[in-house]
Amino acid sequence: MNSNSLFLVGKTKERDDTAQQEQSGLWGQVGDCGEAPGGRCPPREPAGAAAWSPGRPTPREPAPQDIRPAWPGAGPPERGAWGAGCRCTQILESGGRGDMAASRDAEIWKDVQTYYGQVLKKSGDLQTSACVTTARLVPRHIQEALRNVHEEVTLRYYGCGLVIPECLENCWILDLGSGSGRDCYALSQLVGETGHVTGIDMTESQVEVAKKYIEYHMEKYGFQTPNVTFLHGYIEKLEEIGIKDESYDIVISNCVINLVPDKQAVLQEVYRVLKHGGELYFSDVYASLELPEEIRTHKILWGECLGGALYWKDLAVLAQKIGFCPPRLVTANLITVQNKELERVIGDCRFVSATFRLFKLPKTGPAERCQVIYNGGITGHEKELIFDANFTFKEGEIIEVDKETAAILKNSRFAKDFLIRPIGETLPTCSGCSALESKGIITDPFMLAGQSDSMKSRCSPDVAGGCCGITYS
Repeated sequence: MNSNSLFLVGKTKERDDTAQQEQSGLWGQVGDCGEAPGGRCPPREPAGAAAWSPGRPTPREPAPQDIRPAWPGAGPPERGAWGAGCRCTQILESGGRGDMAASRDAEIWKDVQTYYGQVLKKSGDLQTSACVTTARLVPRHIQEALRNVHEEVTLRYYGCGLVIPECLENCWILDLGSGSGRDCYALSQLVGETGHVTGIDMTESQVEVAKKYIEYHMEKYGFQTPNVTFLHGYIEKLEEIGIKDESYDIVISNCVINLVPDKQAVLQEVYRVLKHGGELYFSDVYASLELPEEIRTHKILWGECLGGALYWKDLAVLAQKIGFCPPRLVTANLITVQNKELERVIGDCRFVSATFRLFKLPKTGPAERCQVIYNGGITGHEKELIFDANFTFKEGEIIEVDKETAAILKNSRFAKDFLIRPIGETLPTCSGCSALESKGIITDPFMLAGQSDSMKSRCSPDVAGGCCGITYS
């Protein structure tokens, strides 16, 4: 693609979220879409989310229709105050995503498979930092697990963050978009021979690389029976490849959900296959605003994980709609682009690589604020557990947590690692322990990334164990 085919995106403002929710009723009633001037289309889902289709379970009302054009190369929707000829009418009559959306999805799948199966040969071929891991502190047991992964598997790895959560022994883990299998092989060592890791990827050449080294890794780990499986398929269609309901403790994904047009379908499938108390722990790319057409239809930006990025505030809307707890922000890093032509297309839009936790909790009574004490002992986090950007639990220290955090700790795999009591009840304490004051919860990944960059700029890289950390590749 030459420079004449690229053009500058003008300054775009973030939407007014309050006005948007008032108009749509936060997935409210489908609006009028008549031929009279001023008739309006149904309110849109968040950028990148899927339209509702018959048979797709929804906890609330059917989601509004997706009126965005086919990808790539299609022009914008007809305007004219959304009057006569509005394509929304055609999609409403077709009852679902329709042929146009299906065609767009198929085109994206094809281009992404080509980009990751043929164009990219190694991580150095990437043109942005979206899918390149950044330096950070990594527990020693994870460093060792990563060093045990075969060199070719690591070379073909394109993830954007470290997606290895805590408390993994004996867990069943599903890796969405497992690629060459780097994270799967590290995790298979950490869950142990009685645990299991399943990797799924839509690029067949990547799956072939992963399968090639199953015997190598099992022998290296000393396992008698393989505890890792690789499947070729689509992460928004897990049922088609035999992934059963409530069969996994943890689902992870590393810079992949942004590559899928139907993000709601992915999250719904994840919710289906997770056990109650289970967690989606994933890194992905998010945008500072709803992406304009010029970015969403750019093939290279799709392959580089930017063209399909979700507007960061829409993640919480989708999570709530499907039934997850509110997203828990873990880490965030601003993304840089090393290509002048791509910078011109991106314009004022900013991107961030962020890790979130989403928990599927059983339907219980109303949660309440609690005080908790971390018992310690989780492998690699024996003295301190950095749960997310808002809560760090030190062994034996009393911390007051909000009701959502309390519900997660009570009903997830972390329950055995915490002493949890109502506020005001006397808890056993150790010398020097004290309750921490309540604080505001950080949810904005761009805010967290800015704070992280500021801290890194003040940190000397020569200080061992400092915040500049180490690489984990």
